[in-house]
Amino acid sequence: PRDLLIEIGTEELPPKALSALAEAFEQGIRAGLEKAGLATGAIQGFATPRRLAVLLEQLPTRQPDRPLERRGPALSAAFGPDGNPTKAAEGFARSCGVAVADLQRRETDKGAWLVHLSVEPGAATVALIPSIVETALAGLPIPKRMRWGDRDDEFVRPVQWVVLLFGDEVIPATILGVAAGRETHGHRFHRPQPIRLTAPADYARQLTSEGQVIADFAARRAAIRAQAEAVATELRGVAVIKSALLDEVTALVEW
Repeated sequence: PRDLLIEIGTEELPPKALSALAEAFEQGIRAGLEKAGLATGAIQGFATPRRLAVLLEQLPTRQPDRPLERRGPALSAAFGPDGNPTKAAEGFARSCGVAVADLQRRETDKGAWLVHLSVEPGAATVALIPSIVETALAGLPIPKRMRWGDRDDEFVRPVQWVVLLFGDEVIPATILGVAAGRETHGHRFHRPQPIRLTAPADYARQLTSEGQVIADFAARRAAIRAQAEAVATELRGVAVIKSALLDEVTALVEW
């Protein structure tokens, strides 16, 4: 298993919608993984004005193999009075790519049939992630999507960069017209240069130390509250902080 980092870098997202977008994106990724049969460890979401990101721990590199059962003709129609297979049985076996002798018999309360048992190998995780991300993005609660440049891609704001880092491997994909890589970007004014990510687990640390960005919404919110309260204490007062306003301010800044 490896850690996976998904980051969608954008122009500034609507501040009052940021929390809802981040939560929906995380839930969409979670739902996509469950549908694909990919079990993962802890999932952590990140949100700043210029990014939506999800970190998934210990994601397997392949889906588990899936047993398949295909039902054929009833036994009464599969064999003649002499015990030899009928054309129905031979045709079913041929469609399964096996001989009649390789088919199994399944008896239930509702009758007995010929069945073909096989195993479908699990797909590689790197082949599944791009469509999971695209589905999650398409399902975000965006009342009105916009286009930019000369492309037909639509999102809440123009997309500037995409990170799909699976362990130390970049998943090759194009999301909303942008090729995925391993470079994120720091604070637009303080540290605007690209940051080459070394590992998914280092994402938040690298953004803080190299990019002057606090990617964790809750951590950024707590820091803003603490600073407001510290100033109020210096003035021998009390900070009156409305939760909705604190959320909006947190969604307006990355540091």
